[in-house]
Amino acid sequence: MKQLPFDKAKIEEIAKTYPTPFHLYDEATLRARVRALRDAFSWSEGYREYYAVKACPNPALLQILMEEGCGLDCSSYAELLLARAIGAAGTDIMFSSNATPAEEFVFARGLGAYINLDDLSHVDFLRENGGIPETVSCRFNPGGVFRFGNTIMGRPGESKYGFTREQLTEGFRKLIGYGAKRFGLHAFLSSNNTDAAYYPALASILFKTAAELYAETGAEIAFINLSGGIGIPYRPEDEPVDIALVGARVREAYEAAFWKPDIKPAVFTELGRYVSGPAGFLVMRAMHEKQTYKNFLGMDACAVDLMRPAMYGAYHHITVLGKENELSDHLYDVTGSLCENSDKFAVDRLLPHVERGDILAVHDTGAHGHAMGYNYNGRLKHAELLLKENGSVRLIRRAETVKDYFATLDVLGLKLEE
Repeated sequence: MKQLPFDKAKIEEIAKTYPTPFHLYDEATLRARVRALRDAFSWSEGYREYYAVKACPNPALLQILMEEGCGLDCSSYAELLLARAIGAAGTDIMFSSNATPAEEFVFARGLGAYINLDDLSHVDFLRENGGIPETVSCRFNPGGVFRFGNTIMGRPGESKYGFTREQLTEGFRKLIGYGAKRFGLHAFLSSNNTDAAYYPALASILFKTAAELYAETGAEIAFINLSGGIGIPYRPEDEPVDIALVGARVREAYEAAFWKPDIKPAVFTELGRYVSGPAGFLVMRAMHEKQTYKNFLGMDACAVDLMRPAMYGAYHHITVLGKENELSDHLYDVTGSLCENSDKFAVDRLLPHVERGDILAVHDTGAHGHAMGYNYNGRLKHAELLLKENGSVRLIRRAETVKDYFATLDVLGLKLEE
């Protein structure tokens, strides 16, 4: 059984002030996960987690992560603005983007952020738009299929991201000619991978490539960014990744690759889902039960609040609060109100008998949950709340209103009011 950091009584108390649905994030879980990650990589001098802001771009949560020593991985102008607003500056920020507008490179350079280039053509583009910094990073795509043993972990050859191996050498030499003095190397080859072998296998590729680039170009390798990709156990039967074991195996790969004293890069990570996913919950209430060819539960939330099940068929575990110990003997499709048949949080899910007004908690929504929301059918995104370590609750994003929804139509001069 997946555990919750709250019970029905606590949610009913919260709902008196903040009606369902809402996303609720648990501060204690968030801090514990980033501390475990930091401990796993404490062997690397200069190690830092650059939290992937795209996973959950709420300033209150980002502030907590910065308190825990994290930097912020940003991929857009808006994310850079968020980082700046909470006090991130300089190398607190890693700017990793693709098909990047000129003004975003200029802005990131103005902040003093690390720039992680996605393409060889971006070397000259950055030179013309912001200038080449003394420390710059490049994103590597080894192509083909990424395997570990007989297991396919990813298909980077089909990905739009990164330099080829030959382009890396050319890019490093070009950047050195433009004044770059220190380099980072980055790669992202797999998503939501729960195999503990993934990160060490990725690290081995990056460490080997970094050593080759040093030999070929003489470039000082300042850091290796292992990016993201470590997954979480969405299903109760899934085993969580042993992050301490992952850190130890990455260390073994590091020591095998960098035994010479003249190349000792720091190790960075860029995890979003692993850090914040299990800290978030979508809390919603059953409004209707429809019985036709199947039993449908109609919730007060919809795919606007959590898009992953509708978009990917992704599994998220669901707990009916107050009925945790009851038999799950009723088969339901748990649905929202959008005019899309894919608007379902669960299909053919066994749950205890659900009655109108029951509260359901959807687990593991702390990454790619609220962040992926949209406004189809004119449905509005709901509030985000923080469950603090002392048990109090703080509103960290209010629910949208129809005024927000109509705000960009002001050019038409219509009377769009409630």
